[in-house]
Amino acid sequence: QVQLVESGGGLVQAGGSLRLSCAAFGRTSYAMGWFRQAPGKEREFVAAITWRDSSTYYGDSVKGRFTISRDNALNMVWLQMNSLKPEDTAVYYCAASPSVVVVRVASEYDYWGQGTQVTVSS
Repeated sequence: QVQLVESGGGLVQAGGSLRLSCAAFGRTSYAMGWFRQAPGKEREFVAAITWRDSSTYYGDSVKGRFTISRDNALNMVWLQMNSLKPEDTAVYYCAASPSVVVVRVASEYDYWGQGTQVTVSS
């Protein structure tokens, strides 16, 4: 069982930066991912990181702007978001998967946080 708690969302102007945090409680040897969902749209894969060697994978829309990282000793995962655009506006979710490789499919994730709102103004 894993509990995930996100924080760090908010309102930022286009071009700005935010860092989202995800605290994991319970068993934490999971691959971790970030997804987002905008109103009226399907949940979209953002980034993922493995537990063992911190291999990373990014969605095409955020590649080069976002960075996922983790600290297994602290049971924390972060998503550094730079050069934010209005189209990045969404609720961002942290998720945990038992996979040993990076996964970008939401159905592969067993545990989800409650989400944190990110709003980017133009």
